[in-house]
Amino acid sequence: MRYAAIDIGSNAVRLLIAEVIQNNDQQAYFKKNTLIRVPLRLGDDAFLEKEISEKKVEDLVKTMAAFKNLMDVYKVQDYMACATSAMREAKNKKEIVKKIKKRADIDLEIVEGKKEASIIYSSHVNDQIDPRKNYLYIDVGGGSTELSFFSEGHPQAWQSFNIGTIRILDNQDKEETWNEMRDFIRSNSKKFTSLTAIGTGGNINKVFRLSEEKDNTPLSINKLNELYHYLNSYSLKDRINVLGLNQDRADVIIPACEIYLTVMKWAGIRQIYVPRVGMVDGIIQLLIEKNLNTIIRP
Repeated sequence: MRYAAIDIGSNAVRLLIAEVIQNNDQQAYFKKNTLIRVPLRLGDDAFLEKEISEKKVEDLVKTMAAFKNLMDVYKVQDYMACATSAMREAKNKKEIVKKIKKRADIDLEIVEGKKEASIIYSSHVNDQIDPRKNYLYIDVGGGSTELSFFSEGHPQAWQSFNIGTIRILDNQDKEETWNEMRDFIRSNSKKFTSLTAIGTGGNINKVFRLSEEKDNTPLSINKLNELYHYLNSYSLKDRINVLGLNQDRADVIIPACEIYLTVMKWAGIRQIYVPRVGMVDGIIQLLIEKNLNTIIRP
């Protein structure tokens, strides 16, 4: 059977179509059939103008219609479509949801920050780590950063902050929000010893690939800092032409590094794991739990 996950973020829109496999022990896992990413940059409109422009609404609707056609061709049995920070702040979000339903026949849910964090947590990233240790889960997007403290494999405290890569590039991040995030991190990190970070998001995935570290090994804060300064030493143009970064990645990767480094420093963390899972993975896991009522294998 196949399920689909749609994530409408502030920087890009993603579609994941996954093949779900259930073994004789009633355990289920999924393999990715296709993953498509379209860099619409909805956050530029939402954070500056507080609504999505007609052109970008049209681009979004066309993208959703294309996703629906792909889902039909792949014979997807169930799907879930979620929109996050940019759509949360857009004044015309209700009209956009109606247009997507009318023209693409996709039901879109605009999720609040807390639910966004819980969906990302559903990606079962904690199954890939040592449950005896303490972790701070950091997910950096275009419009928001989700933070979750884990102890013994369970979330203990979590919060979403309106600090993201597009928001920073547009100078729409606020000092009081940074202060709130700092206070949240410092008050909670005191409760846990030997914290390690877990990082998700397209930017940290790209940084990890640039580090040439082996999979399932942590990236040190010193190495992350080195990579940040290495990337920042190039102009935007050279990050595209010399380093080969995609145009929509070359600018946001710098503020993303700054967020990860800042969070790690405030929490006193020296290492970060990058398991390469995110919102769409969490959505697929939720669909498995909803439809199969079975054990999910990491």
